Amino acid sequence: MKKFFAGALPLTVALLMAACSQQPTGSCRIHGTVELERLNGKQIFLVPLEDNSAEAVDSVYIKDGKFELATDTCHMAQLIMDYHYRDGVQRLLVVTEPGDLNVVIGEVSHGSGTPGNDSLEVWKQATEQHTREMGSLRKAAKAIAATDSVKARQLYAQADSVHKAYKHYTRRMAANLKEGALHEFLKGLYPESYPKRMPDGSIVTVYDD
Repeated sequence: MKKFFAGALPLTVALLMAACSQQPTGSCRIHGTVELERLNGKQIFLVPLEDNSAEAVDSVYIKDGKFELATDTCHMAQLIMDYHYRDGVQRLLVVTEPGDLNVVIGEVSHGSGTPGNDSLEVWKQATEQHTREMGSLRKAAKAIAATDSVKARQLYAQADSVHKAYKHYTRRMAANLKEGALHEFLKGLYPESYPKRMPDGSIVTVYDD
């Protein structure tokens, strides 16, 4: 995992140079391809992360395995199928920055074509690898906990190390962005410090390594 993060970071830095600012100009044009034939004629939704009110959500029907959406607002959003047809379809996190965003919706969904979304795809792959590796280590630890507690603790420690490396990777990506919707999203996932209320009612700052 650490080797993956170290190798992916230079590519990430190169991709992070033009992610959307808070005041973008131009439209985000989403060109979608849907891999699952059963989704033809079904509705797909573009849902902002911070506002899922009916007024903020856009949608379109899939036709012949394709769909098109556009928005002038730059933010983090998800492409989500109608809830009746979401089983086996991975929702896709996107940055609605100006430009042409090409997405593939299926069991594993992808997005590319703009700098922020190319960077988001790199982070998505790192996230999925982190989830697989950490889950595998914890599953193995749980399986032997009753018979080999020492080995189980070692495996849990390895899982914690994997998660720590992933947190630092995410923070570095956010720092390289400096501003914009993707920066704010990544920065908020694993803040380096946060306020904590103590038993006596006082508030202290807790630092996360």
